Amino acid sequence: MGVGQAAPAASSSDAYGHADPMIGTSGDGHTFPGATVPFGMIQLSPDTRTRHFKESYDWAAGYRHDDRSIAGFSHTHFSGSGHSDLGDVMLMPIAGDVHLRPGEVDDEGRKVGEGYRSGFRHDTETAEPGYYAVTLDDYGVRAELTANRRVGLHRYTFPAGRPAHVLLDLRHSIYDYEGKVLWSRVRIRPDGTVTGMRETRGWAPGRQLYFAMRFSAPPSAHRLENRETPEYKGFATPAARDPAARAQIEGRDLAAVFDFADRGDEPLLVKVAISTVSEDGAVGNLDADMPGWDFDATRAAARTAWSEALGAVEIDASEAMKTNLYTALYHTMQAPSLAMDADGRYRGPDNAVHRADGFEFHSTFSLWDTYRALHPLLTLVQPEEQNADFVNSLIAAREHSPYGILPVWSFHGLETWCMIGYHAVPVVADAIMKGIDGIDAGRALEAMTASAEYAPYGGLGDYMKLGWVAIDREPEAASKTLEYAFDDWTISRVARRLGEDAIAARYEQRAQNYRNVFDTATGFARAKNSDGSFREPFDPDKAGYGSDYTEGNAWQYSYYMPQDVAGLIGLMGGDRKLVDRLDAIFDAEVDPESFAHVEDISGLIGNYAHGNEPSHHMAYLYVYAGQPWRTQERLKQIVQSQYHPGPEGLVGNDDLGQMSAWLVFTALGFYPVAPGSNEYVIGRPFVERAVLNLPNGRRFAIETENLDEANTYVGAVTLDGEPLARSVLTHAQIMAGGTLRFRMQAEPNTEWGRAPEARPFSMSTYPAR
Repeated sequence: MGVGQAAPAASSSDAYGHADPMIGTSGDGHTFPGATVPFGMIQLSPDTRTRHFKESYDWAAGYRHDDRSIAGFSHTHFSGSGHSDLGDVMLMPIAGDVHLRPGEVDDEGRKVGEGYRSGFRHDTETAEPGYYAVTLDDYGVRAELTANRRVGLHRYTFPAGRPAHVLLDLRHSIYDYEGKVLWSRVRIRPDGTVTGMRETRGWAPGRQLYFAMRFSAPPSAHRLENRETPEYKGFATPAARDPAARAQIEGRDLAAVFDFADRGDEPLLVKVAISTVSEDGAVGNLDADMPGWDFDATRAAARTAWSEALGAVEIDASEAMKTNLYTALYHTMQAPSLAMDADGRYRGPDNAVHRADGFEFHSTFSLWDTYRALHPLLTLVQPEEQNADFVNSLIAAREHSPYGILPVWSFHGLETWCMIGYHAVPVVADAIMKGIDGIDAGRALEAMTASAEYAPYGGLGDYMKLGWVAIDREPEAASKTLEYAFDDWTISRVARRLGEDAIAARYEQRAQNYRNVFDTATGFARAKNSDGSFREPFDPDKAGYGSDYTEGNAWQYSYYMPQDVAGLIGLMGGDRKLVDRLDAIFDAEVDPESFAHVEDISGLIGNYAHGNEPSHHMAYLYVYAGQPWRTQERLKQIVQSQYHPGPEGLVGNDDLGQMSAWLVFTALGFYPVAPGSNEYVIGRPFVERAVLNLPNGRRFAIETENLDEANTYVGAVTLDGEPLARSVLTHAQIMAGGTLRFRMQAEPNTEWGRAPEARPFSMSTYPAR
């Protein structure tokens, strides 16, 4: 069978066994180790501690590998975000006395004094895709977690002879502070189903989350507690004020305790569904997605789902690299997450309930991060229907938006307005340019232009009038100008494809706005005032919130014009100037403490910060200057220093899969520097062999010859046996199936990719493409 023909993935079980959810749970990775399925609505995971929002950065995922106690298991988490929220519907199994507060911890996360939290040891933990287990030392309880798309399933094995309880804490939150919970409710329905809700004021204000919960055995007793006051005053009779007599309770600080007779050796199962719509919606999800109680079958189904998803890429590499890559692939498949009930209803950014028509609504879009590599990767490893769902979710959210624009950073359907740019635009554009079915391109273009022309957003009024964002009116103006210009170029690509030439011409002109903020005297992109002058004084090393740049400095941001790197080279004065500046960035002697005041700048190699997205394309820029071998050198430097198979294996926030997607692409030997161009810049491979099992049923293989520590340069590249004339691979070439072959050698090949016509796409050199 030829490599271009369809074939089943041969290594799905191998892929599953190499994905390690513990990678990134320490340091700045901010991943969680708990149970979820690909793009699922449930992320059921342990929370070790929560902190006041001003101190919550390190606990953005709820769990840190460094901690030594667990407060409970909640059902919603972000994977690798730089901001915290969620931690909804937390349960804690208890054997013995019940406390209603989690208690305190010391600096190492150990339990101090009384409280319901429990100590634990890592040698009792098991973390696999779709399954997590741990022994709670204070209680002797074995807790196991698994999930499907809308339901989390717990299995608790209690020690015989001790009272068994399950505590529900609706006050618990990640990104915690007094007053976050605006209101909450718990009710026990006549059939024993426990339902409830809470509304929170966190990252997304006014977020409503509903739940439904059932036990595999009826509780022998229960208590519903409002911890705001010694005696809850909201009940009409003294009997109703008895926590054991209540069937419903409302307030801002609720807890519920469910008691069970001695379980002996019989585990207790708890299943929890969530909904952004209503309690009845959560009950419907529970009934539709998990009518039964088979924990092992649910775990097996989660394993199958992950095995099939990870089997989209077959990898032959060293054990460490294989673990890094399959874990990275695992992390790329957790967001955007499903945010729709089984009946098709979902909550939109207008906080109203809508019904999906012909697609599944997803949310949790960290777009400033993920447009760069995550979404381009998903077009290669996910079915077209899934990628169409992502795009259609963005378009639907725009149509529900009070402002009529696409999401910026959304979760559970709501907008946070976090980060800059209108980066849903390149996600939509890249999918359309790649011909993904199921997207109304005309409707999409309308959504993109509406976002790009909403003057009140982020200095866009000045940007449209002046050609740059004015720093005397808007912070981080240099970064915003550069990012808007790239987004505009992707709009022009779609408009040109649809025959909307007037729109295309307008946005092609706007895509050149990066030139307006590039200072040829200093060689940096700089912020301009509304009068056209550059802001003074200027310090290229300065980084910080409220500066000219977003989460970076002039070194990290000045060379972000992926739509026209050839134009940048012209402004700088030639190839040599760009190469010298890139070398100065990577080779600089920088004290990491100089960035300590900016949380997200990490993974430093000189002034290159791999732990943050603005640097992610920079190693590939040498290719645009005709020196691919320099890219090959830098990629080795980055891969070897920034990723390893352990809890601290990610040097920065994974940012819902962007850090991981960068590694997957780079290890395969190519990277999408300019999403929307349908080109991938060739770097160098870090695998002996890999096969992409493509959405269209074809297979695309990457093979290497002589790959080892001594042979780190690309000597030659062929596609289906023919030499590649350019230092790029096109999307069409990949989707056709075939074999990309690298011959590695010890010395750089300084001729391949040198000629101007061999270099990647740029507006200045390929204006009509």
